[in-house]
Amino acid sequence: MLGADSLRKSVIAGITGLCLVLLFMILYYRVPGVMASISLLIYAIIVLAIFKMIPVTLTLSGVAAAILSIGMAVDANILIFERMKDEIRAGRTMLSSVNIGFNRAWPAIRDGNVSTLINCAILYWFSDQLGATIVQGFAITLAIGVMISMFTAITISRTFTVSYTHLRAHETDSYLV
Repeated sequence: MLGADSLRKSVIAGITGLCLVLLFMILYYRVPGVMASISLLIYAIIVLAIFKMIPVTLTLSGVAAAILSIGMAVDANILIFERMKDEIRAGRTMLSSVNIGFNRAWPAIRDGNVSTLINCAILYWFSDQLGATIVQGFAITLAIGVMISMFTAITISRTFTVSYTHLRAHETDSYLV
């Protein structure tokens, strides 16, 4: 009974946290924040679908891993947008800023996610040796979330951003595409 209540409260906290993060992204980054928020919602849908297909039983540690992977997905979008802002400040066109911003953010995103995946593998192996299935669940859930967050940040967020940039270029004719 106590475990079910803790799990329910953790899920509510995760959903609340996600909503607050989405609100922050929209208020701080405006249009890119809306695109990142849509990307994060797509991320959440994909993660839940994979958890349903495998099937993953979400324990308290699994919910913690899912929330942690959401944070990593947000981090990837923030890295991308901050690099884009740096390029715009340097006087580049919007499309150039998008492409260079993604290219410059990619090494940090890749390195952070790969090191997390290595940690997940180590956690999984050690917990398998020691019979700690709760740690295995954490490692698997976090690894799935990190891989999907990397996919959504690089493909979905980039597609939305480039598409929007092309649309704005044709609307305003302020720069060449």
